[in-house]
Amino acid sequence: MKFSKKSEYGLRALLELCETYGGRVLQRHEIAERQNIPVEFLEQILLALKRAGLLASRRGVRGGYSLIKSPEDITLGQVIRILDGPLAPISCVSKTAYQKCADCPYAAKPSCPLQQAMGEVRDAIANILDHYTLSRFAHSK
Repeated sequence: MKFSKKSEYGLRALLELCETYGGRVLQRHEIAERQNIPVEFLEQILLALKRAGLLASRRGVRGGYSLIKSPEDITLGQVIRILDGPLAPISCVSKTAYQKCADCPYAAKPSCPLQQAMGEVRDAIANILDHYTLSRFAHSK
């Protein structure tokens, strides 16, 4: 499974915000410059993370972004789901956005050969990303 640039940039931005957690706010241009992220794209990412309740923002000259949840309480899986959607490689094995496959010949049958394997892939990915905190991620750099 390949994650988007949105998730990659989001995680890199959160690394910066972890360093100032409980302290000062960071302006988007500071984060963009330090992490080499296009500032317009970063703004979309920061707004999505804010809407999800991970960030706060403050307007004005001394404005910027800050984490409002502890890095210990944020998992990589949570961030990736916010920015990219479900972790499942196919929608019929997703736990958060299940969709029955309309065009699959196995959709009307009791089991699908893909579901077993792809379900295990989903579980393996989720098991790692849902237990890897932002704090642990930030301290491994």
